[in-house]
Amino acid sequence: MADATPTEPKPLTKNSFEKFLSLFSDVSAGEGGTVLLLTLNAFIMMALYYILKPVREGLILSGFGAVIKSYSSATQALLFIAVVPAYGAFAARVSRVWLLSGMTLFFISNLVLFIVALGAGLNIGIVYFIWLGIFNFMIVSQFWAFANDVYTEDQGKRLFPVVGIGASAGAVAGSVLTASVFERLTNASLMTLAGGLLFVFILIIVWVNRRESRTDGSEAAQATETLSKEGGFSLVVKNRYLLLIALHVLILNLVNTVGEFVLGSLFAQQALEVIGEGDALLEDRAEFIRTMYGAFFGWVNLAGLVIQAFLVSRFIKYLGIRGSLFVGPLVSLVTYGVTAFQPMLNTVRVMKIGENANDYSLNNTVRQSLFLPTSREVKYKAKAAIDTFFARIGDSLQAVVVFVGTHLAFGIPAFAVVNVVIVGAWLAVVGGIAREHKKLTNE
Repeated sequence: MADATPTEPKPLTKNSFEKFLSLFSDVSAGEGGTVLLLTLNAFIMMALYYILKPVREGLILSGFGAVIKSYSSATQALLFIAVVPAYGAFAARVSRVWLLSGMTLFFISNLVLFIVALGAGLNIGIVYFIWLGIFNFMIVSQFWAFANDVYTEDQGKRLFPVVGIGASAGAVAGSVLTASVFERLTNASLMTLAGGLLFVFILIIVWVNRRESRTDGSEAAQATETLSKEGGFSLVVKNRYLLLIALHVLILNLVNTVGEFVLGSLFAQQALEVIGEGDALLEDRAEFIRTMYGAFFGWVNLAGLVIQAFLVSRFIKYLGIRGSLFVGPLVSLVTYGVTAFQPMLNTVRVMKIGENANDYSLNNTVRQSLFLPTSREVKYKAKAAIDTFFARIGDSLQAVVVFVGTHLAFGIPAFAVVNVVIVGAWLAVVGGIAREHKKLTNE
């Protein structure tokens, strides 16, 4: 009897969902399941953040004002000096799924404490402001570190734009719901809702981890491996590429938060004009500001969703990661150039919508993609240090700018000119990143 001829395995074909995703990026057969789960989790992550963010703005601006808000941002950088090493020590002891799940459970317990504090009538504006900044940077940073670890470099370039659609859509949903459906909910109720969403977030992380855990020896499959004891700060300072990314994130946050100070000042001024002054109207001003920010974030995230869904994959395809790096600084250059000549609320609001929409879509996707050709140590530890400490150093420098500017009686045009100058340095930094990325990828 003749030996049976071995049959070739049938090539995978795209299912209907994968064909639909291919409208937005190049999705291969068999990739749809994990993409769907990561996209859903990105949606949940950003939705709950934008449920919590207007609460933050209302509590801090109504109770303390825009200047104290700026100084509170700077305080986060000091806390990250302790947070990053503690996180690194935890990361060295657990697998990737327990790293992200354990950190998320910790933040859920924090929300419970805030709800109790609000019930006791405590003014948590400053503490909550600082906490939300830490929460956002840690959760977002580690979600993308996890996605970097799950996907290869080629997959990440193709699929991150799709996952980013979930993030942009979640931001839109959170903003719209907070500004409309959830408008009448108390701050404690919104925190409770966010805590429930965080539990769902953990379940999906576990699900993805099980889907992608393989035994083929590939780096992306090492789901149960722990990391070395080397700290995130050490990894950054020893590597020129990582140092430049750290400077990129620092300057980005410096420029953005100076712009946020300008916008927050105008919103607070508007609240005083419309609602009036005095402690008796504090809660009314907080609600007014929260509603204004809810609408603002809604427009930002709607624009970001459109950019993410229809433009990001095309920018990356035709400009590449390196070319797309320059879009963010150029958008900011236009934003603050216009603001310097037209420092009115509506003008600043429109320009900030454009800047933030780009930052949350194209700029974010490109920034996350910079870590694809790096090691797991870098993806989890160095990335955490960059996305937290170095980002908040930018906020600290912003506080210096605000302090000096307010004491020199700077108006909005002067703050805008300062940002234009800073953007010049930013362009030089992204040029350096592009050169190092080319060396790293051999492209």
